[in-house]
Amino acid sequence: MNSVVTPRRAVTVIALVAVWCALWRTISVANIASGLIVALVAVSFSPPPPGSGGIRPWPLLTFLWLVAVDLVSSTVSVAREILTPNDYTDEAIIAVDAPVDAKSHLLMLVVAITVTPGTAVVDAEPDTGTLYLHVLHAEQIPSITEHVGQLAELACRALPIAERGAVSTSEGAT
Repeated sequence: MNSVVTPRRAVTVIALVAVWCALWRTISVANIASGLIVALVAVSFSPPPPGSGGIRPWPLLTFLWLVAVDLVSSTVSVAREILTPNDYTDEAIIAVDAPVDAKSHLLMLVVAITVTPGTAVVDAEPDTGTLYLHVLHAEQIPSITEHVGQLAELACRALPIAERGAVSTSEGAT
């Protein structure tokens, strides 16, 4: 059992509590308390990420802003598809290779992609970093692939993970 408190774990606990409340579809003292218990148990038994990461607020805010913009624009796009009499969708399942650095952030990418209407991750291969996405407009595959790369790059910058065996400059100083 690992009891190290890091900013990354604090963000994880907050995110897990938010997901817990979303699953129960209500924010109440009981849901927050039970979500906090579940989150703390899950985090305390999970291994720490390799290296000494940290949180970089500006890239994290940029990542969250990009996801929020995606959420709004894709909601409008899907609503337009539903409300128009003609079907302009050209659905496809595509494979997108996440950058090598983003393998540690695969879950973050899966959530960011799936939360937006019209796109869903149907499978992910953690060993290779390949995401299989269901998309509504196959003609947008190049821009979707580029966008996933942009999300991956922001996730890596927002929550950096030091390589195994690497010594940070503050630890190496005497």
